[in-house]
Amino acid sequence: MDDVLGGLALLLVAAAATAAVLNRDPARQAVVLSLLGLALAVLFTVDQAPDVGLSQLAVGSAVTPLMILLTVRKVRRIHRARRRAEGADDGGGRTG
Repeated sequence: MDDVLGGLALLLVAAAATAAVLNRDPARQAVVLSLLGLALAVLFTVDQAPDVGLSQLAVGSAVTPLMILLTVRKVRRIHRARRRAEGADDGGGRTG
């Protein structure tokens, strides 16, 4: 039974890692990275390393994706503000 759970956990890790790599949007990558962290936590727990699994659950599934999402949000907000400022500098895009 442990072999089956270990194999399923390994397949889940491989699928989540592939999805994270193939995704282009950073916000979606962060969500998939969270799922990858959860899958790794399950894998570590199945492999009799619950302490490592708990650490992975906290850091890999929660903290790191949250930091990435907050960074992406801030970068997008700055980018939007710069575009608005550039639009205001040239008269709002109107020709006169």
